[in-house]
Amino acid sequence: MVFTHVPAMLDEVLAYLNPGKGEVFADGTLGGAGHAGAIVERIGPSGVLIGVDQDINAIRNAREKFKDTKTRVRLYHDNFSALPAIMEDEGIDGFDGILIDIGLSQHQLAESGRGFSFMKDEPLDMRMDTRNPETAADLVATLTEKELADLFFTLGEEKFSRQVARAICRVREAAPILSSRELSDIVVSAIPKKAAAQQKIHPATRVFQALRIRVNDELGNLRRFLESVESLLSPGGRLCVLAFHSLEDRMVKDKFRDLEGRCTCPSGFPVCVCGRKPVIRILSRKAVRPSEEEVLRNPMARSTRLRACEKL
Repeated sequence: MVFTHVPAMLDEVLAYLNPGKGEVFADGTLGGAGHAGAIVERIGPSGVLIGVDQDINAIRNAREKFKDTKTRVRLYHDNFSALPAIMEDEGIDGFDGILIDIGLSQHQLAESGRGFSFMKDEPLDMRMDTRNPETAADLVATLTEKELADLFFTLGEEKFSRQVARAICRVREAAPILSSRELSDIVVSAIPKKAAAQQKIHPATRVFQALRIRVNDELGNLRRFLESVESLLSPGGRLCVLAFHSLEDRMVKDKFRDLEGRCTCPSGFPVCVCGRKPVIRILSRKAVRPSEEEVLRNPMARSTRLRACEKL
């Protein structure tokens, strides 16, 4: 059965990637394969799509969705940081375009049963790849109060991280915290009611975000991928990254600026001595945000930040 997925900022993604007939593309985060499906339509039977996702359900979904396509579609159950190895295995010299859509898919949030949602009572798992040994419940059970507080503050930017960590440690002394609903209730109880009422998001959002990022090593995988961008893209190849919170977006922005190779010599120097040369051209000087109309149609796109570049 193919599950549906509303791809975030599809029109903008296609405009920046500009897929053409016969080109070689990679979608490093298949999700519901909405973006991938649109790319396949544009590259046609002579094109190649490498689809990657660490969630086996996404791979199964894509396998069913593309079973009758004439385009060569190759699917990998892996993280997008493995694209250099995948490219070598496939004998590909470089990609004409790469899409990375970081974050949860609608399927993971609504139907995976792995505790990604604080609105449901599910096992506190949060693994996108269930082959990984450590779950969110393991972190909640084993990290010290200080480690939990640091985690929620650093990866979730949670202002009340100490209070939340203290509440978790107090509850887990009596019994393990095993469900997403239970953890959500603990977080809500630990955050001052006045502060919670002033937030536009659910009080547990940042804590769940921090745990999910840590369980799946999301920032580490993104960092490793960004280090390989230069070798992955063909000349003229384009990269489009959709990020959903400031930590990811900042990493992408900083890496793009680094690859842009701006001269770092003092302004008074008569000639450049730093030797920096541009590798890419940034296509989106500022993060592109979804339109109000899209957010109304697809609330999950609300926090999306799109950045794109082209290899010189």
